Amino acid sequence: MKSPISNIQLPIALLFLIMLTSCHFRDDYSVDFTDLEAAKDLQFKVISVSETDLSEGLPYCCYLPDGTPISEYNEATVDGTSDMFKKPQTSSVTGTAIVQELLKYGNQNKVIEIVGTYPSVDGEWNDITLSGKVMLPKGRKPKRMILVSHYTVGSNAEAPSNCFSLEGILVKLGYGLIIPDYLGYGITVDHVHPYLVMIETAIHVTDMYFAVRDWLKAVDMAPEYDDIYLMGYSQGGATTMAVEYLCEMAYNDPAYGAYYIPIHRVFAGGGPYDVKATFERFVTTDTAGYPVAVPLVLQGMIKGNNLSLTMEDLVQPWLCEHIDDWVNSKRYTTAQINKLIGTKVTHEILTPIGMDQTSDKVAELYKAMTENSITTFNWTPEASVYIMHSMDDETVPYTNATNAKAKWRDANITYNFGHYGSHVMTCLRFIGSVQQLLKQEEEERSQYE
Repeated sequence: MKSPISNIQLPIALLFLIMLTSCHFRDDYSVDFTDLEAAKDLQFKVISVSETDLSEGLPYCCYLPDGTPISEYNEATVDGTSDMFKKPQTSSVTGTAIVQELLKYGNQNKVIEIVGTYPSVDGEWNDITLSGKVMLPKGRKPKRMILVSHYTVGSNAEAPSNCFSLEGILVKLGYGLIIPDYLGYGITVDHVHPYLVMIETAIHVTDMYFAVRDWLKAVDMAPEYDDIYLMGYSQGGATTMAVEYLCEMAYNDPAYGAYYIPIHRVFAGGGPYDVKATFERFVTTDTAGYPVAVPLVLQGMIKGNNLSLTMEDLVQPWLCEHIDDWVNSKRYTTAQINKLIGTKVTHEILTPIGMDQTSDKVAELYKAMTENSITTFNWTPEASVYIMHSMDDETVPYTNATNAKAKWRDANITYNFGHYGSHVMTCLRFIGSVQQLLKQEEEERSQYE
């Protein structure tokens, strides 16, 4: 039986029931919003406000996509007894250098970080409250808002509401960011995350946009331009394309008023746009370059599509018994989980049934993966899209990029494929590319103003 959300093909925004909540700021923090009284009884409820000064570099609570802290490496162990996680990686050193270079651009160094909650629905259409973060340049209205779908995280410490997201660098250029935590992180950390369940996650992302948009207007911080950017890398890259699909198929009519999302441009990088092809590669090559993806994808499909399968059907017993502790506890980063799994050999992770592509159980699994592959949707992107992918990507196979290009050959998409190194390093290059494209747009616009 499929999840009700997985069947969505027509406009669905009008089906949502809106929960009204109150909104307030912490009494001990001074911020430049002019009319807090006007923000009462709106959907976005602020629970904390803080300020970050990027002129001093990135804060400690900022992570690379593999969970490595972007600033100086933390020598502390996870449990205080094991040294298995003590190892500064070359990627973290190189990544830090790249990010420091990115921080040179823009002059909006003060970032206001606002953590809040908003109403949405889960995969069974039950009301649920989710969390996320809004990042704004201090002392001015943002130029445009960027709706960010974040990359795969393992620990709740990496959830946007609990850290400084790498994409926050773009605030230096005067943009505002809206970054949902996703179901299973932030205030819903006790839930299983529906990993790569595309439409459900896209709904959670767009619901935060609706809530924050009204809140920004109420506190007189609405952006200069109403249309928005969509942005995401890795899991966030695929989710971003699902968000675009939802916007163009369900929220595409200005007559909807509150349920209309005008898109200015889309940036997607390193995304698993074809979930089935990605997983098939794990099996056919007998190599899982990103081992944590195996249990994450399987659990996401089983939960998100209400499959009759169990994890015991597909995953080796030694890993099954640790899923709740290693994955669902949200205590460990993806890099740490990969080390705990300890193997990249797929048949050591999957059961013989899970490896058998001819079995009925795998057929059910693959059907769910196909339904959650954005490249299988009956849709061609309408907005201008920029897609980047490294041909050397060891985490999200390059076949995702080529499949996307073949599927969307008639769309207005700029493709940037090349030998850009690892998945993590390409993420930083992707953010740098977005930064450059935003600056280029500003320069072009200034010529006509």
